Amino acid sequence: MQLQITFGLCSLLLLWPGLCQAQLATRDQAVTAMKQAAEFYHGQVASHGGYVYHYSLDLSQRWGEGVASKDQIWVQPPGTPTVGMAFLRAYEATDDPYYLQAATDAATALVYGQLKSGGWTNSIDFDPTSPSVADYRNGRGRGKNNSSLDDGQTQSAILFLVQADKALGFHNAEIHQAAVTALDALLAAQYPNGGFPQVWTKPVEPQPILPATFPNYDWRTEGKVKNYWDMVTLNDNVTGYVAIALVEAHRVYDDPRYLAALRKLGDFLVLAQMPEPQPGWAQQYDFEMHPIWARKFEPPGVSGDETQEVIATLMLISETLSDPQYLEPIPRAAAWLNRSLLPDGQIARYYELQTNRPLYMERHADKYELTYDDSNLPDHYGWKTASKLRELGQQFERARVSQPIAKAGSPKALTQRATAIVNALDDQGRWVDEFDGQRLVGQAKMALGEKYLSSQTFSDNLTILSEFIGQ
Repeated sequence: MQLQITFGLCSLLLLWPGLCQAQLATRDQAVTAMKQAAEFYHGQVASHGGYVYHYSLDLSQRWGEGVASKDQIWVQPPGTPTVGMAFLRAYEATDDPYYLQAATDAATALVYGQLKSGGWTNSIDFDPTSPSVADYRNGRGRGKNNSSLDDGQTQSAILFLVQADKALGFHNAEIHQAAVTALDALLAAQYPNGGFPQVWTKPVEPQPILPATFPNYDWRTEGKVKNYWDMVTLNDNVTGYVAIALVEAHRVYDDPRYLAALRKLGDFLVLAQMPEPQPGWAQQYDFEMHPIWARKFEPPGVSGDETQEVIATLMLISETLSDPQYLEPIPRAAAWLNRSLLPDGQIARYYELQTNRPLYMERHADKYELTYDDSNLPDHYGWKTASKLRELGQQFERARVSQPIAKAGSPKALTQRATAIVNALDDQGRWVDEFDGQRLVGQAKMALGEKYLSSQTFSDNLTILSEFIGQ
C-alpha cells in the first residue's frame, strides 16, 4: 500500500516527527506567493487604487454593501483600508517597494473620497455623475457630508493613512494632510463626556456629562430619537475602532491630544455602564444617557455584543495609559454576561431593560415586532453572538497584573497556517473562496458552492505570510 502524504497529515507531526517537514513552506516560497498574490490583486482587482469586499472570479461583478460599480471602492472594512494595511505589513516584512506603492495607491484613493467634514462614509465613487457621490474635500463631489464611525469606516481610514504616512517618511503631503485633517475632525466630534456620535457633519455641540440610567418611561413607545446617529453610540464597536486609531495616532505623531481623547473615551465608557442588575453597555444613548432606539430593528436594551467589545476596549485603554481604573467596571460586566448566557452558550444581542430577558424581532413585510421568541429571526442581522468570555477573562488576568495582552499562536502554528496559504494560491495568483451559505459581509447574493474573491481573505493571508517570514 502506497502512503500519500498530504498537508492534512501534517497534523500528525507528534506521532511521526519530521514526516511532513519537507512539505512545510519555506521563507522563499512564502515571499514568492506574496508577490504573486499582490501583483494579481493590485494589478488586476484594484479600481482607482481601491477595493470592495468581494469579486466574481472573472472580475465582472463587484460587491461592497450591495452591488458596486467599477468606479466605486469601499472604505468600510474589509475594503480599501483593510487591503492597504496588508500591503503595509508586506512592505515591513520584505522591504519590497512594490508593496509600498500598492499601499500608496490605496491611500491616495482614500484621500480622494475624504469628506469636507473630515471623515469618510462607507464608500467612494469616482464617477462624478453617480448618485453615490458625496461632498468630497477635494471639491469633486456633491451631496451628503456625513462622516461616519459606523462599522469602523472613518477609523479604519485614519488608522491606515496614519501608518501609510509613517511608512512614506511623512513626505507625501497629500496623505499626511488627509490624516491630520481626519484626526482633527475626530477630536472635534468627541462629546464633553468622551463619547462619539455615529455620524457628524460638523463639530458637536456641548452636552451634559451624566452616568447611564434606565429610562423612567415606556421605552417601547416613548423616547425615540429620529436622528439617533447624532447620539453617543457604541454600536458595531465604534469606540473600539476609535481607541485603536487614537493609540496609533499618538504612537506615530506623539501628539498628547490623542492620549487625552483616549482618556476621555475611557471615562465615557465608565459612565456608560448600566447600573445593576444589568451592568453591561447599550448600543446607543440619548444625551440623558438612557438607552435608545436606533434603526427600527434595533431596540433599546443592554447589548451582549457591545459589552464584550467595551471590555476589550477598556483593557486597551488601561494598558495604553497604564491606568488600572479602566479595569474596574469589567468584573461586574463579565459576571452579568455569564449569568445572561443563552442555553447554547451564545450571547443575545439585546437583553430587555431591567428584566434581562433576551429580546428579538420578527419581521412581517416591512414591519418589525418585538418578541422573546428566537425561532423566526430576520437573517440580515446578528441577533446572537459567540461568547468571548474565556479569552476576555485571560486577557483581564494579564491586564490586572500589568502584563501586555498576549499574542495568539505559536511559531509552529504560524508555519502550518503559512503552508496552507501558500498551497492554496492558484496559478493565477488568487486565493479563491467558495460560498458555504454563511452570511457574507455586504450580503453578496451567491449560490451555494459559488467561487469568488474576498478582500478579507487576501488581506488575512498576506498578513499571515508577512508574519511568517518576519518571525
